[in-house]
Amino acid sequence: MHCPGSTEWSRSGSGSMASKCFLLGFVLLCSLWTVCFCNQDDTGFGFLSLSCGGTTGYVDASNISWVSDGAYISSGKTTSIDYIEGTSSSNSPLRFFPDDKSPKCYKLPVKKNLSFSMVLVRARFVYKNYDGLGKPPVFSVSLGTAITSTVNLTGNDPWIEEFVWPVNYKDTLSFCLHSVPHGGSPVISSLEVRPLPRGAYRTGMRDFPNKSLRKVYRINSGYNESLRYPLDPYDRIWDADQSYTPFHVSSGFNFILGFNLSSVIESPPPAVLQTARVLARTDVLTYYLPLDALGDYYIILYFAGIVPASPSFDVLVNGDLVQSNYHVKMSEASALHLTQKGIENLNITLKSISFYPQINAIEVYEIVDIPLEASSTTVSALQVIQQSTGLDLGWEDDPCSPTMWEHIGCEGSIVTSLVLADINLRSISPTFGDLLDLKTLDLHNTSLAGEIQNLGSLQHLEKLNLSFNQLTSFGTELENLVSLQILDLQNNSLDGIVPDDLGELEDLHLLNLENNKLQGTVPQSLNRESLEVRTSGNLCLSFSTLSCNDVSSNPSIETPQVTIFTKKKPDKNTHMAIMLGAIGGTLLALIVISLSVLLYMRRERTEITYSESAVDMRNWNAARIFSYKEIKAATNNFKEVIGRGSFGSVYLGKLSDGKLVAVKVRFDKSQLGADSFINEVYLLSQVRHQNLVCLEGFCHESKQQILVYEYLPGGSLADQLYGPNSQKVSLSWVRRLKIAVDAAKGLDYLHNASDPRIIHRDVKCSNILLDKEMNAKVCDFGLSKQVMQADATHVTTVVKGTAGYLDPEYYSTQQLTEKSDVYSFGVVLLELICGREPLRRSGTPDSFNLVLWAKPYLQAGAFEIVDENLKGTFDVESMRKAAIVAVRSVERDASQRPTIAEVLAELKEAYSIQLSFLASFDM
Repeated sequence: MHCPGSTEWSRSGSGSMASKCFLLGFVLLCSLWTVCFCNQDDTGFGFLSLSCGGTTGYVDASNISWVSDGAYISSGKTTSIDYIEGTSSSNSPLRFFPDDKSPKCYKLPVKKNLSFSMVLVRARFVYKNYDGLGKPPVFSVSLGTAITSTVNLTGNDPWIEEFVWPVNYKDTLSFCLHSVPHGGSPVISSLEVRPLPRGAYRTGMRDFPNKSLRKVYRINSGYNESLRYPLDPYDRIWDADQSYTPFHVSSGFNFILGFNLSSVIESPPPAVLQTARVLARTDVLTYYLPLDALGDYYIILYFAGIVPASPSFDVLVNGDLVQSNYHVKMSEASALHLTQKGIENLNITLKSISFYPQINAIEVYEIVDIPLEASSTTVSALQVIQQSTGLDLGWEDDPCSPTMWEHIGCEGSIVTSLVLADINLRSISPTFGDLLDLKTLDLHNTSLAGEIQNLGSLQHLEKLNLSFNQLTSFGTELENLVSLQILDLQNNSLDGIVPDDLGELEDLHLLNLENNKLQGTVPQSLNRESLEVRTSGNLCLSFSTLSCNDVSSNPSIETPQVTIFTKKKPDKNTHMAIMLGAIGGTLLALIVISLSVLLYMRRERTEITYSESAVDMRNWNAARIFSYKEIKAATNNFKEVIGRGSFGSVYLGKLSDGKLVAVKVRFDKSQLGADSFINEVYLLSQVRHQNLVCLEGFCHESKQQILVYEYLPGGSLADQLYGPNSQKVSLSWVRRLKIAVDAAKGLDYLHNASDPRIIHRDVKCSNILLDKEMNAKVCDFGLSKQVMQADATHVTTVVKGTAGYLDPEYYSTQQLTEKSDVYSFGVVLLELICGREPLRRSGTPDSFNLVLWAKPYLQAGAFEIVDENLKGTFDVESMRKAAIVAVRSVERDASQRPTIAEVLAELKEAYSIQLSFLASFDM
């Protein structure tokens, strides 16, 4: 090892002996660090070295293992060149990416763990005229959501970029090359990932949140050769101390054994701290470091007491004092962390106060902004939409940064526009309702049919284009789009009348209803100066009850004829007309009478059928049939509402015997057909389990569909966790586990003990009710599905359920299984653990969706996200078991989820462990 020295200390005999002792100890120390830290085969936690374009792996002279990059390329058309002629390296592959618009990306495994929270990413770009065209390319590079640099191989070939990147709980980091206009084909030769010491490169960065660092300088002061692994176990490349100023006249000094490195979190290698630049003939030491561009910079100055003195000095940056009277103590290492905003040149000066100034190493980084990621809820929804369409829409990672996805529009990190025209979408799935920030949604000519649905949550939506489809109904949700300005429904099959609710959209200024099958009077609430309503091409649609101006524009509709009578003598033709009129009148009367008889007979038959069904119902496990009069009396004329849902309202009732009940009244739009309602009542009457809410009876008269359930005074689990009278503070971990066990028992009965098997389809906290002893019961089987065949694996059905709880595989395939309930119950478990709702709009975008936010933390055993009210009260093993089963339950792939019986078994064990934990405190 070369240790330069020309001063009195390095020439002395004691210095020579110290040097020999240092070398022996230093080599042993470096060897130990290398063995302990660098597990190069474990690419998730150690080194990853990619030979870009190389076809085979190899081990280099530093004993670093290199592998082909093929398995890590996630997008972009690529072509590799195994060797470059004329280079000094015997193995200099490169990969080039034919010029097109799409980014060319690598997926780098960088999952955070307890050992490190930062990674070093280093890329080497080589052109060397591999294509014989003599046109070095220019392109940009991104990490994650950040465009980090521009590579220009015209002046520098090869070109090396190095970044310090903060790692989150994601499994991978995207490294992408982006073409620029007329820039040629991007190229890359090697790509390396190295873990860095935990907490390093963050000191003093509080004024720069959410940033990465791009290396500008890393200087090993007082040393004239480059240094890296294995001398630096983190494989940072420390460049030689070039002559940045003509006044550098000093040399390096030897390291003193017993050096204390604990105070320097970046852990610079001893080989770097062993040497220093020390000025013996002047009291000022200055480094002049040119910068590429105006920006913010992060600077680390390293000092080590390797000389038998304790110098002190002022530190100045660009002439400004940033640290006065800085001391360097013997046998100790220290670092000074500085940030400089808006500078375009960098001069670092050490001005002596006591003894001569010294410096051991310098690192300078450009501070690069990391744009916020889009909401994980939004990303998940867009990915599901892409999967369900079967199209490759070029969507990967974040939709807004570093470049926007195709068909997407963003404002910062918020997706505000989605245009999916001219594809075979067929229906608007509930996934669209998760795109909460949309301002523009264009789904014209996408084969949509049926009613407009699943858009009611888009309260920021301003422009909605559903034209040129086969929609037949307005649905019930348009009135919720309170920000809507333009609604284009032209060229559909909408029939009936225009709903009054559209008039409540105060910001609406264009409503296009052209070329549908609408008729009648347009609501007067839409007749305002600020709103343009287009109605041509319909049957007969206008604001006036007397006007029908648009009928003539539709050739398929006969224009009404008007007959004018004049007084003249009747002739034979007149007599004939009278006779035909009489015959016609008689036929019309017979038809009316026949229809009346048929309707009467049908009503009689329906009443007979219903009476027969009612008789049968009386034998259904004592499910009581209530009259509407009894229901009104029990609810005091529907006085006290205790719940509301998409089906209608739930009222508190009191029966004649004093028993309290919950009376669920369906409003008209949610009512089932008579047969369907009878089937539902039959199903609910058969279900009897201590952890399922019991059906007391029903009412089916006066056009009412009413279900009467037992009343549970504890309210719902949602009330306990989030309601205005929330009891979350008193909802201990053992109580939460008991509730989870109870609910799992109820679901287990539905899945495995009921005949036929029942899939609940809407498992959520508000459908888990509590009695006065806080025992839990699952309720609301209004959306449930029976699995009639014993060996059936799924039921294909229209997607129903609640946003945040919906199984992503179910709403992308419409195939419902018991595992769909398991997913929803897994979300409930996460709510019990974290104490927060499945979807929320506060906090960082990455925390909006509970599943996507909590899952990586719990997988890593990071319990800092556990509900604050539970901190210090739970057994770690009990929490671990519950967390693991919750995470498994919300796996995206349904085949990877446990059954509800397996979930129940794990929860029982977690509950038992927590009980033992509590018992130990009572002893």
